[in-house]
Amino acid sequence: MTTIRASCPDCGDVELTVEDVKVLVCAEDNAGSYAFRCPECRIAISKPAETRIIDLLVSSGVRMSQWHLPAEMFEDRVMGEPLTHDDLLDFHLMLESGGWFDRLAAMVGQ
Repeated sequence: MTTIRASCPDCGDVELTVEDVKVLVCAEDNAGSYAFRCPECRIAISKPAETRIIDLLVSSGVRMSQWHLPAEMFEDRVMGEPLTHDDLLDFHLMLESGGWFDRLAAMVGQ
């Protein structure tokens, strides 16, 4: 059985099996990471990994999952004026009053 050595921030070096580790790769930019739960303290750990580490883990039998960046990352952004402290205070006062949602919806619909 393949043994994988990884590091827990609390427990130090720990030994894992291929079933204990999961490789995650982003479909858009191929950024990779691996995740596991420390067998000692049970904390969930995720660490970035270079392609060679990902390849080594997968070739050892670790399962790989592919994930996608959220669609919002690819939307065109329309930048307005930055929020000011006054804007934040006005919004806070609006939230304290009745009917704030309807007034806010009317302002956005302009």
